[in-house]
Amino acid sequence: MFQTTRRLLLASTLAFGVASPSLAQDTSILTSVPSLGFPFFVHMMKALEDEAAALGVATVQSDGQNSTPKQTADVEAAIIQGVNGIVISPSDVNAMAPAIQTAVENGVPVVTIDRRVDGVDGILAHVGADNVIGGEAQGRYIMEMFPDGARIVNLQGQPGASPAIDRNKGVHNVLDGNDKYQFIVEQTANFARDQGLSVTESILAGLDSPPDVIVAANDDMALGAAEAVKAQGLGDQIKILGFDALPEALAAVKDGTLAATVEQFPGGQSRKAMQIMVEFVKDGTVPDESLVLLEPIAITTDNIDQAERLGELN
Repeated sequence: MFQTTRRLLLASTLAFGVASPSLAQDTSILTSVPSLGFPFFVHMMKALEDEAAALGVATVQSDGQNSTPKQTADVEAAIIQGVNGIVISPSDVNAMAPAIQTAVENGVPVVTIDRRVDGVDGILAHVGADNVIGGEAQGRYIMEMFPDGARIVNLQGQPGASPAIDRNKGVHNVLDGNDKYQFIVEQTANFARDQGLSVTESILAGLDSPPDVIVAANDDMALGAAEAVKAQGLGDQIKILGFDALPEALAAVKDGTLAATVEQFPGGQSRKAMQIMVEFVKDGTVPDESLVLLEPIAITTDNIDQAERLGELN
């Protein structure tokens, strides 16, 4: 089995197009995110790179380009090139499991970040936000805004991505079982802004009356939904909630376009994940806890000063 895997790794190295760690510093860590087309992952990657530089290690950067085969090939190439560790946010937690298992079996420590992979033994640690709690924060804020009940459109994230699954679970944990709160439409928009726009347009066209709330599993979908709502002149009637506290979403909270977003501290996740990896690679230090979860909070106009990226607003 390993011989077959090794042949695949050798083939994929040519496609990876990165410098060998031996040409960089003594310690090199693969940093891999699902897609640098998403501002959230750009911020996360920058925090990983900055923390690695502060700790004196080199990185090999991987943009998964929203493609499991691409991210798999990058991981396999990094293994054969001899990276000392992998810090990865998997594009699909199930589809990426074999590549992560290959890394573990080849003695390469792995720390997952943001998206947790179950079923792979030997992962050094997972650092992320408790996305269920984040979804629950959205649900509680809906109840706060609409104590007498609400009709809700739920824009779900990418199927198979653990944040999408957990955030959806959290919203339902709070609102299910209370007849005052009705999910009138639930549909994926794959964490993408253009799909948030198009899906919302389609949903609004098919409803007899506007919903009270659109709750989205990330800010990109929420901002896309906001465009659709504005185009139909419904901005004053529909409250929109996002998740990720992107700078653009924070600006939208300030001006009232979004009612709230959820801060999950991706920079904090990234720094902690890199710290765990470097301590293990350099000193063999195993983290006290293999599961490190930061607690997300709903950001509104009342507490926007708590947002991690507030300083990035113009």
